[in-house]
Amino acid sequence: MAALPDLEEWIADSNEALNISLVAPTSSGLQLISTFNPTFTYPFFGEDEKIFGYKDLKISLRYRANDMRPHLRTSYSSKFTPIGETEPMDVKQILKEDALLPDIAFGKAADFESNSQKLGDDWTPPGDLHASFEGTDGRYEIWKGTLADPAIKQLNNRIQLLIPLFIEGGSFINSTPGSDSSETGLPDADRWTLFLLYRKQSSYAGSEKNSYVFVGYSTVYRFFYFQPPPTPPATPNHDWELPKGNLDLAQLPCRTRLSQFLILPPFQGHGHGARLYKSIFEHYHKHPQTREFTVENPNEAFDELRDACDLKYLRTVPEFAALKLNPSVTVGEKGLIPQLIKGGENLEAIRTKTKIAPRQFARVLEMHVMSQLPDSVRPRIDPDETAPAKTAADRHLERLWQLLVKQRLYRHNRDVLAQFDLPERIEKLGETLLGVELEYARLLAAHGSNFANAKNVKRRLDDDAKSTSSKRTRIDEE
Repeated sequence: MAALPDLEEWIADSNEALNISLVAPTSSGLQLISTFNPTFTYPFFGEDEKIFGYKDLKISLRYRANDMRPHLRTSYSSKFTPIGETEPMDVKQILKEDALLPDIAFGKAADFESNSQKLGDDWTPPGDLHASFEGTDGRYEIWKGTLADPAIKQLNNRIQLLIPLFIEGGSFINSTPGSDSSETGLPDADRWTLFLLYRKQSSYAGSEKNSYVFVGYSTVYRFFYFQPPPTPPATPNHDWELPKGNLDLAQLPCRTRLSQFLILPPFQGHGHGARLYKSIFEHYHKHPQTREFTVENPNEAFDELRDACDLKYLRTVPEFAALKLNPSVTVGEKGLIPQLIKGGENLEAIRTKTKIAPRQFARVLEMHVMSQLPDSVRPRIDPDETAPAKTAADRHLERLWQLLVKQRLYRHNRDVLAQFDLPERIEKLGETLLGVELEYARLLAAHGSNFANAKNVKRRLDDDAKSTSSKRTRIDEE
């Protein structure tokens, strides 16, 4: 009897096997701009992120750097011979059906390369030029358009795969699987707006014209914002009907939600994400129909970017910049907690004016007020750093700030906390408060807000704080 093959040698790490690259045409062929690997491949190759059935597997996904036309090619030294139901994974079929790579990605390499050579130097991104800024390595432009634009829709179909590859839990915008068509099929396509970030540079073809390199993008969706009347009518009018004629939905009040946000790995760490977010936020802050700007399920990295940008913006608003803890407030052992912020009666008016969602506004306010605490009680990222002695007034302000945070945490986690008795409830709030303090201190330090130098940031402190409750029921920090 023949010995069974060692199956382990036929298994490849899908994150390492898949290589993504940006290429641009030159007179002598395609020039490599950058290459990188995905962060996640489990949506397509399983939780273990493994591909079975090949030795020396290489999956090359090339994107034409301007219009992001994709091309896929695979190579391997050996392919596993099926034994019963054990057979190699069909990589191309998975990327076509599950990853929604358009059909054009599976064409011949020669066609991809020759078509790239034919692409004219006069190509510009789809949509309208929205904003521009100068970077250390060239000029950057942000282009804007909706999915109702066939060119925007086609580009979106080509780059949607990048979302689950780099954003954990990221999902596609509804689209036609395997389609590279420019036809629009979404009934709400005009509600989806794409902001495309490109680097503009001298053409690789050697002419005096410019070429574009895709850097990243964001998608934004508009929801109808229902505003109930301040007082209900004395007698309901059952004869009410929708307005007759054509109703321009773009003129209705809306809640604007940032849905997807991605800067490709080669361009990260240069402030491009902050500039893109700032441009989007400023656009919708000036947009008269937008009543509130929200973000859909942000991850930790985006949370930090958003927090830093929102804090920087809010501090330019005089009413917000003037907010601080009210040291004259007295808090008893029992009873309702009084307003802890001096000028707190105007918080909702400031929030409405700035169009920031309630929970995000509360978090940024906490950061702002924490940065004003006396040095003796201000949370810090280095536990060994020497702090001045605490005075009674300092301890009072520290308690006020902690109560401010605990109020938000309790409101957000009321149903979970109600399952515990009072001592354990207090303990869990304290544990979560410690995590909030360390996270705020790390962020404020990293962004130079009157704290220690960013080089002292120690993320392990944050990890240690979270580990104290990782094996028990946790309450959310937001």
